Order: sequence, then C-alpha cells, then structure tokens
Amino acid sequence: MSRKKVTSLVWFRNNLRVLDNISLSKSIKESDKTIGFINIDPNDFKETSFGFKKTEKFRAKFLLESISDLKKNLEKLNISLIIKYENLGSSISKTINKYQIDNVYTQKEWTRDEIVQEKNIPNDTNLIKDFDQFMYSPNDVSEIYDNIPRGFSNFRKKCEKLLKIKDILPPPKPLSLDNKIDEVFNVPSLSDLGFEHFEVHKESAFKFSGGENSGINRINEYFFQSRNLSKYKLTRNGLLGQNYSSKISSWLSNGCISAKYVYSQIKLYENTIEKNDSTYWLFFELIWRDFFKYVSMQHKNKFFSIDGIYGNNKEWSTDNNILNKWINGETEDPFINANMNELSQTGFMSNRGRQNVANYLTKELKIDWRIGAEYFEALLIDYDVHSNYGNWLYNAGIGNDSMPFRKFNPKLQSERYDPDKKFEQTWLNG
Repeated sequence: MSRKKVTSLVWFRNNLRVLDNISLSKSIKESDKTIGFINIDPNDFKETSFGFKKTEKFRAKFLLESISDLKKNLEKLNISLIIKYENLGSSISKTINKYQIDNVYTQKEWTRDEIVQEKNIPNDTNLIKDFDQFMYSPNDVSEIYDNIPRGFSNFRKKCEKLLKIKDILPPPKPLSLDNKIDEVFNVPSLSDLGFEHFEVHKESAFKFSGGENSGINRINEYFFQSRNLSKYKLTRNGLLGQNYSSKISSWLSNGCISAKYVYSQIKLYENTIEKNDSTYWLFFELIWRDFFKYVSMQHKNKFFSIDGIYGNNKEWSTDNNILNKWINGETEDPFINANMNELSQTGFMSNRGRQNVANYLTKELKIDWRIGAEYFEALLIDYDVHSNYGNWLYNAGIGNDSMPFRKFNPKLQSERYDPDKKFEQTWLNG
C-alpha cells in the first residue's frame, strides 16, 4: 500500500526570507510538496481606535517589495507563493481545502493580533510553529530564566555568559519542477492597498527597498565594502544620511533577514577584518531586540496596557490639540518638530530622535503613551511590535527603565547631536 503524499503550506508572516527560515526548511524536509502562502489583510490598512491607519504607505511599500523578493527567491527553489489580499480567515481556510494541505508551518508568535490569526487554521490541519525571530533561542533562555529581569543589563550579562547562538540553517536546495502549482499569483500594488504611488523623499536617510536580497546587500555594503561597522558606536547617534547607522532594522522587522544571520556576519567581520567596540555594539543592540521580545512574551497583554507592564497608575491626557501639534511638528521645540517631520515625510526616524519624541510626548505633554506607539506603528518602515511598544513603555517610565523618571532636554540633545543645526534646517525648512 503506497504512502499518502504529504502536502504542506509555509505560512509566511514576519519571516519573509528563504535563508535561515526554520518553517521553510522543515517543510521541505518533512513534506512531499511545499507551497508558500502569504495573506495581506485589508484590515491592516484601516483606521484604528486612535484614528491612524494600522499600516501607512511607507510600511506598505516596503512590505510589498519584500513579498515580491520572497516570491522570486522561492521561484528559484521551484516553490510557488500563494498571495492573497483578503480576510485571513476565509483566505487560509480556502487555500488549505483547495490544495488539500496536511501541515501548516509558520513562525510562532505570542502577541494579541497574531494569536487571533492562528485561530483561522482548521482543527484537522497540523499547525507546526517554531520560534524563528530570536538570536538567543527561547528554549535556551528558559533554562536560565523563570522570569525575565526588569533590567536589561542582567539579561544581557547572563545570556552572553551562559548561552551560545546557534548557527544559521544552510540555504535550501531547489525542489523538482513538479513541486510548483499551476496558478501564478501577483503581488498587489500600492493602489490595490488604497495608496497613491509616491517617490522616496530626497532627504530620506532610508532609501532602500524591501526584500531579502536588498537586506543582504545592505549588510555587505555597510560591513564589508565600506567597513562602516568599524565606527558604528561613534556614529550611531547621527541624524542625517544613510551610513551613520546600519539601517538593518526594517529587514529584521519583516524577517527578510534573521537576527542569527546578522550575528553570523558580525562574527565573520570580526574574524576577517576587525573586532572592536563598534562591532560589539551592534551585537549589543541585537540583544536589546531579543530582550523586548522576551519581555512581551512574559507580560503578554500588559505590554499594551495603559499602566504598563508593572501596573504604574499614571494620569494620561488624550488632548487632540496637543497631540496634533506633536504629530504635525508644531510643538514649542524645533528638535522635536524636525524629527516628527522626518517621520511623517519618510517613514523613518533615528534612534536618537525616537527616544526624544517619545519622552517628550509622555513626560512633557503627558499624552497617553499608547497613542504615540500606534502612530509609530502606522508610520515606521521598521515597525516591530516588541521593540516599538517596549521602547514606548521604557520612555514613558512604565517599562524596563531603571530610572523611570528620566527626562530628556531636547534643547541640550539638539546642541549635542545637531550642533550645526543641519538636521533641523533640513526638516523644518523643507
């Protein structure tokens, strides 16, 4: 009696890559036929309760570019990518039924919206989930932590001392041509998602396209070609231009490249070119990224609550006049205004800018931190739920900051990081 052939669906979420993708690798290994699937949900482009689109045009453009690149890379492996632009519930169930799917492989998530999505998988379909967004494996971290510490330093020191980062998975080998399905699916356009075509702002510090290939090229350029990695710690607080920082967060947030892949390239750089404080500092920031993911995993919905993860009861304002001045770059502080203008016109803001505008909204203007977090969610190309909400909690003084009452002085910050006022002139006079 012949064995029933196993057909599997790789459901791509925030893991839009071929290299170092656990779900894809497992499906290829464990199935007779592998089909890719991605769903773009129209609800992700509607307004939220605070009045912002959940996803604005900058994020949308990068996402579509990333999906297009994923489709091309899967084609090289003879794997078809089903692309749907509809409600996920009907989309994924219809796909599973049509192609008689036995297994669905996907990246394991734990935040509210993603958990709801998984309920759309029919009960008689095997859902196989793997953590694939960390540098340090959750299984390893759980061996040293029952509860993630409030402070980052303790987490970092213990991870560095006791844990090893696993090697990246080898690139998948192409499957036979008969693995492909007959249908060909097109990537939606910006207009399909309700946006007009736009040109990237001439002064934008982020002029890159989405996709795995573009992310790998950026790492090669920033690390090995220009060797800017060697001075990263000295330049990372810059405000203008492409190369004061690595700019790889957008590819990380969409999973176009994995954190383990970035780590592997840092180690390659250190072994072949140079190891210094700057190469360590990029690794240090990858640990921060992991940390916020573990904090959100531990605290679940508290991560999104008005009182923060430790229940700090504060009085927050929702004054629209004050809020709109912040959004529109019309506050009393030019440094804040310049950063907010950069964000609204490009979908990008420097780390230095983000800390300042978040601190200003929550501690100077006393506006509900969740509104600021949602505005960032809409606009930022590199939006990552864990880093975004974790940083907002931190700056609002209701998260993981060991000095929750710290308050930035934007005037002093401007004098230190924009002494010749080039940044302010760029974004206040444009």
